[in-house]
Amino acid sequence: MLARTAFAATAILAGSQAQAVREFRAVALAADGERLVAIESADTGAAGRKAHAVVVVRDARSGKILNEYDPCRHCAYDRPSWSPDGRSVAFIASEQGSAAVYVAANGKTRPLATVKGVANSARWSPDGKQVALLATVGASKETGATAAGARLVGEIGSREDAQRIATVPLTGGALKLLSPDDTFIYEYDWAPDGKGFVATGAKGNGDNNWWVAKLAYIDATSGALRVIATPTTQLNMPRVSPDVRTVAYIGGLMSDFGAIGGDLYTVPLAGGEPKNITPAFKGSFNGLAWKQGGIVATALMGDQMTALAVDAASGATTRLWSAPVTASAADGRLSFSADGASAAAIVEDFTHAPRLVAGRLPQLQPITHDNDAAPAQVSVQNVSWTNEGFNVQGWLVGPLLPTAGKKYPMIVQVHGGPASAVTPRYIGPADTGNPLVRELVGAGYFVFMPNPRGSFGQGQEFTRANRRDFGGGDLRDILTGVDAAAQVAPVDTTRLGLMGHSYGGFMTMWGVTHSQRFKAAVAGAGIANWISYYGQNGIDQWMVPFFGATMYDDPAIYRQLSPIDSIKVAKTPTLIYVGERDVETPAAQSMEFWHALKALNVPTSLMIYEDEGHGIRKPAHQQDLRRRTLEWFNRYLQ
Repeated sequence: MLARTAFAATAILAGSQAQAVREFRAVALAADGERLVAIESADTGAAGRKAHAVVVVRDARSGKILNEYDPCRHCAYDRPSWSPDGRSVAFIASEQGSAAVYVAANGKTRPLATVKGVANSARWSPDGKQVALLATVGASKETGATAAGARLVGEIGSREDAQRIATVPLTGGALKLLSPDDTFIYEYDWAPDGKGFVATGAKGNGDNNWWVAKLAYIDATSGALRVIATPTTQLNMPRVSPDVRTVAYIGGLMSDFGAIGGDLYTVPLAGGEPKNITPAFKGSFNGLAWKQGGIVATALMGDQMTALAVDAASGATTRLWSAPVTASAADGRLSFSADGASAAAIVEDFTHAPRLVAGRLPQLQPITHDNDAAPAQVSVQNVSWTNEGFNVQGWLVGPLLPTAGKKYPMIVQVHGGPASAVTPRYIGPADTGNPLVRELVGAGYFVFMPNPRGSFGQGQEFTRANRRDFGGGDLRDILTGVDAAAQVAPVDTTRLGLMGHSYGGFMTMWGVTHSQRFKAAVAGAGIANWISYYGQNGIDQWMVPFFGATMYDDPAIYRQLSPIDSIKVAKTPTLIYVGERDVETPAAQSMEFWHALKALNVPTSLMIYEDEGHGIRKPAHQQDLRRRTLEWFNRYLQ
């Protein structure tokens, strides 16, 4: 239930001159560590149009641009992949209703195949003679539950999109669809011998069934699928060992597909019972790869993004690098060379704009300097506190130079999830980084972003601590954190606001029905009534691991945790918003909460954004939402 922020590049003002912030995503390091590729943009976009990005190859030491590829000026590019020899990259270009697989080398691109539908995740075969991808032929919607859902008309559920592994030879030609047409494949990777793939997949609706996905092996010739394991946890990023005997993956209690945080598990490729090799790890793994020396992985450990070497037998870890930043790459948080000794990533924090870093671990050095002049817009403090036996952490941002003797109102922004974490993201001028937080700080607010129990970063015990207790211990952690923030910053605790999106939207609805501390609230894509929600949403499989049973088997816990059941406590003026075609948190939930507040004469407003899904993606809608949010808080807190 996490909102996805659309990739965009926008203009900032540095002094009196306009400067474009260069945006980076999906960086991948070549096997020899000498070159890297990323999707980059300095395009500022235009009214009604998203910024356009290109595929850029750079020298990994100097950052010098070697080639730029842009074969489709109106397309969006998916994460690129290096050929085994490091000479070529493959990527997918998508436009409305179709996608094309391209190979690029020596400054030239050529198409390999097209898909009438959607596609992603191009990957080279180990021998470099084929490119595989995930393809949904005739797709009814964009891939993923956070995308806008298909219109609910006709016979519901009579046809399901199937995302399948497909291959195309390097010489080009028709796609060969391999995996079964009744199974939705979420992730895959080639086995090192090139004879097959390891994958996560489930039968039925792809939006709904990641939480019950199985680990499978798919033959690269016949497409036959063999189940390796049926874990009791969610699983991400399956990878096969160099000797083609073992699969490693990340498993744990997780929320949306792609929001990764758990322990490392291994299981024989031939099949068997998965083994948790890091059961006591005090962090959340979010990336892994097999390299010549074994497993290298990344993890969030408290406030630090880390890279670690992991012994595949014992699970013993050795820290290779860490920093209080957000790091990202095409696969996981860092992209590693074949020997695991070098890495590359995009890194940013609250006061530094995104930049590419690369080098031999532990020395990752900036190799791009386009954004060096992008100014810090906020002050930031790492706030830690204890509550009910838990060590809790969060981030507090505010004005760069608070006025001496002045007390400021504070907005508490609760992350989505439930399983997720706030990590440092650049808060820049204009529409860069996190523009809403920047605008709030600019209007005279502190913004507190806590990571209460249920979050990633402190191990699975901490992540599981809000099961069957949504809004209980996690809200108590947040309220205690408010007091901790007020101890280190000039915050007026009589002028508190509350906001969040998705699970954060639920927590906002819960917060105003269980506390009078907040004087204004903004609830995005929230859940008012878990009972009705269970039958309305398109992803009900996520709920069983968190509630312990279906709503039909244990309705009492669903009712107990529903904000609507305590609605008569609500006094806080609350702005509510949601996407019209939200699969994850349908608009009916926001309408139910809005209707109740209106009936009780609590000041409220509901905005449903046309054609939007779980994330509000259209630039005009994003700008409108920021305006409404700022006006709402100003009305009640200033």
